Amino acid sequence: MKIYNSMTQSKDEFIPIGDTVKIYACGPTVYNLIHIGNARPLCVFDVLRRYLAWRGYKVRFVQNFTDVDDKMINRANEMGISVKELAEKYIAEYQKDAAGLNVMPPDAAPRATENIDEIIDIINTLLDKGCAYRSGGDVYFDTSKAKGYGDISHQSIEQLQSGARIEVSDLKRSPLDFALWKGAKPGEPSWESPFGPGRPGWHIECSAMARRYLGNTIDIHCGGRDLMFPHHENETAQSRCANGCEFANYWMHNGHVNFNNEKMSKSKGNFFTVRELAEKYGYEPIRFTLLASHYRSPINFTEGIMQQNISALQRLRTCRENLKFYIKNAPQSGEKADFEKYRADFAAALDDDLNTADAIGAVFELVKAVNVAIENKMDKASAENALKLFDELNGVLGILYEQPKSENGSDDAEIERLIAERTAAKAEKNYARADEIRNTLSDMGVIVEDTPQGVKWRRK
Repeated sequence: MKIYNSMTQSKDEFIPIGDTVKIYACGPTVYNLIHIGNARPLCVFDVLRRYLAWRGYKVRFVQNFTDVDDKMINRANEMGISVKELAEKYIAEYQKDAAGLNVMPPDAAPRATENIDEIIDIINTLLDKGCAYRSGGDVYFDTSKAKGYGDISHQSIEQLQSGARIEVSDLKRSPLDFALWKGAKPGEPSWESPFGPGRPGWHIECSAMARRYLGNTIDIHCGGRDLMFPHHENETAQSRCANGCEFANYWMHNGHVNFNNEKMSKSKGNFFTVRELAEKYGYEPIRFTLLASHYRSPINFTEGIMQQNISALQRLRTCRENLKFYIKNAPQSGEKADFEKYRADFAAALDDDLNTADAIGAVFELVKAVNVAIENKMDKASAENALKLFDELNGVLGILYEQPKSENGSDDAEIERLIAERTAAKAEKNYARADEIRNTLSDMGVIVEDTPQGVKWRRK
């Protein structure tokens, strides 16, 4: 497998450190519902994790929650609740959206406020090594001591100083220096430390939690492109200094998400939360859309694209339903069909820098081949192998998972019962009752088809 490494700006052969692939993903700052831009790395790196496991690797996946920072303090004050209450509320909301997007829960989901001791420890190490300094109750990292500062964003110190998003303060020796510890202020959460009461800076929490849960050097660090500077640049600088080794061997960054070819912006009215879009389209089409383009390229949400992808998902669902139905009555000695080519194409796509777009393409090629094989009356064993492969590849992408419901919420068991009753009514030549049941099923959003192989049904 080759991964485009933001550090080297090239596709590098993926060689894990040990028996377990260690992945750290930057999670949300939990002060509001996540928006569609937040959802892209969730879905993309969920596929990375699933694919590595499918390839036979053991994977340990850690994703943090930032549960104390300036945004959270301001939002909690606006809502008249504590920062802790705000965090609990939006962590629960995040988990609801993540589950809706079919994202696997991380192996560890550490919070900044639960790792204060580890944060203090790493700050002490940086102070002892002369890579940090105290100033006015704060502690700052000295970027002049960071070897290779600018490696991830690929900008010189001069470029970073002149054009980057940096926090201005008279307490810093250099504009690029950043806070490791912020001295306590009235009305803000704070913790005791050797540097005085206060709270951690944003960047240090990830370095501390990555080290605690994954070790000094991790295999893959991932997140959105917007985190390259300052967050990831600062993370790797402080971790290198504190640990005396490389922080992450591979850096993966996903591209931006736009709406109607414009960057998301509240002022433009095109800023949407995952929850809003899920209420309109469902979660499944959102995940599909986020994976239908290569993760490093920008992605554009439009009404037309969403409707196209809803139709694409229906094609996948129909193929699976047709296969399951065919297997019930498939001939034992029909035509042999081999679908292994599509497994190889699928793996080749994801081996090439997690190309989910081409991997989805391989699944649709499988669908075409299955449809032809059904027409040619393939044997039962081939059909069962096709279904197994379909489910296996879908399990890696996680794109087909929502069970469609009719408007009145009827379940499969009730539908099957009515279909069995209709079949019995037809056998007894009670066609009036059979038609009545068909109409009932139609009202439930169920289409019934009588085929030579038996009764087939699907939801509208």
